[in-house]
Amino acid sequence: MDKVNIAKKFLMFGDHWHPRIVAEVNDSYVKLARLHGEFLWHNHETEDEMFLVVRGSLRIKLRDNEILLGEGELAVIPRGVEHCPVADEECEVMLFEPKGTLNTGSVKSQRTVEKLEWI
Repeated sequence: MDKVNIAKKFLMFGDHWHPRIVAEVNDSYVKLARLHGEFLWHNHETEDEMFLVVRGSLRIKLRDNEILLGEGELAVIPRGVEHCPVADEECEVMLFEPKGTLNTGSVKSQRTVEKLEWI
């Protein structure tokens, strides 16, 4: 059993929209990602997606409204709900998702990360 220093892990990478795995809990991964700009509209057909803002702020656009998250706040996007994360300034987030979850859900694009890296 090892502890994870989240701040040190964030120092290990600088690119955006490319989650890294930092821990494993049952059949899920704990991932860290730096976000900046607008992502793409997508959904996850079979899994919920949790966003926890570690630093900065994040807007999650939904088709009928949006969720604004500040540091220390989280939101769970239920499976099947179309959403588009937007970080007007760089932010750092922690994600908690089942192991097979792709960052772009059911949409394949140049931003899809199919092979996740452990850090």
